[in-house]
Amino acid sequence: MDDVEVRELRYFRAVAEELNFSRAAERLGMAQPPLSRAIRLLERRLGVQLFERTSRHVSLTPAGNVLFTESAKALDAVTTAVRRTRRAAQQKPALVVTAKPGVATELLRRIADVHADPVEIRVSGSGEQAEMLREGRADVALLGCPGDHDDLDVEVLFTEPRVAALPSGHELAGRAALVCADFTGRPTPFWPDASAADRAYWSGQDVTGRAVTPGPVVHDSAQLLETVALGQAIALLPASVAQWRARADIVYRPVVDATPYSLALAWPAGARDLRIARFVGTALEASAIKNSAVKSSAMKASGALPRPGAVPAG
Repeated sequence: MDDVEVRELRYFRAVAEELNFSRAAERLGMAQPPLSRAIRLLERRLGVQLFERTSRHVSLTPAGNVLFTESAKALDAVTTAVRRTRRAAQQKPALVVTAKPGVATELLRRIADVHADPVEIRVSGSGEQAEMLREGRADVALLGCPGDHDDLDVEVLFTEPRVAALPSGHELAGRAALVCADFTGRPTPFWPDASAADRAYWSGQDVTGRAVTPGPVVHDSAQLLETVALGQAIALLPASVAQWRARADIVYRPVVDATPYSLALAWPAGARDLRIARFVGTALEASAIKNSAVKSSAMKASGALPRPGAVPAG
């Protein structure tokens, strides 16, 4: 069997996604007959039928479904290889590091300020960091743990407790401290792209083993805090967030049995880029210096220091 070309895989995926040869050809900017010939040639080279075709209907065969799944991985790998190759050819390529806004980007700035090599910081959306590494859009990411990072190398910089974010008039706000069981049956913000394990972690049900009660859908921490302030949900957050996001309509209380939160550097597993090794070394040194300050902030937050408008702890 001859090797399959990247171009053929792109043609195949266009037809598989559209399930219509005319629309796929239009999307690819080509005429339909050449596209149909290319698909027939691909089928002959693979020795399988990829599509069931009638005059009114196009559908994937079982073999076509397998190629649809596997081709996505192959094309992503090609895109990543091209992107990294082009960046490596730059005269002085900067190391691209990414993090979501807030504590993470502030820490990255501090690390970059004392690092000898050029660094480019890219602010990314919540949960986007690991995908940027996998796609070759970033070399290093600062991300939260736990999480699905099995295909990445990870170095934890620091760990902190988590606190409950509650509307200022909430019935639980009068307590000095809470436990994860207090979250059971209460709506917590719903992250649409999170795994079941992540949702359990962010609602405290990883400790209780009980079902998560989903609240409003959120896409970032600012939206999450608004749902809390409006009384639509309560949330578990890293203690340092309480220092960053103090506001009169939200009370923070320690959750004594919540699984801690860690902030870690991550990079593609098995990477041999010396720039990454040097950056990780700088980050470990810088985070050691800053760790005491971060832990101090976390302890203050987890101790539920009074906030303007907060209900005093009972």
